[in-house]
Amino acid sequence: MVKFVTRLAWRRKRRPRKNTPKIPKGVIHIQASFNNTIVTVTDVRGRVIYWSSAGTCRFKGPRKGTPFAAQTIAKDAIRIAMDQGMQRAKVLIKGPGRGRNAALKAICQSGIILNFVRDVTPMPHNGCRPPKKRRK
Repeated sequence: MVKFVTRLAWRRKRRPRKNTPKIPKGVIHIQASFNNTIVTVTDVRGRVIYWSSAGTCRFKGPRKGTPFAAQTIAKDAIRIAMDQGMQRAKVLIKGPGRGRNAALKAICQSGIILNFVRDVTPMPHNGCRPPKKRRK
């Protein structure tokens, strides 16, 4: 019988690379929607080092959008980034979700020096016409 390996199991068993480059500076992207929070750690050029979401941290269903899930996600991503030598970071926050502040708080408490925190949530300049339900 074939045994399928999920992404979580694969991530736990994977050995770290021997010659991982040290990354002293980076950018932490927090995308917080109402249903989920995604934290992506990149280097200064924008190449992804590590990413984490509520699903990869074993949250399912409505728990994925909670502040506690966002805090856990941020701690997971920061732990990997600090293992690779990250000391300074910029934080870019996008979205209206409940996990915004919790993820930012977890990053501040991690010990990484933050250069700046910027809100990059896209705002329409009157944009597209919403569906009928949302116009009222």
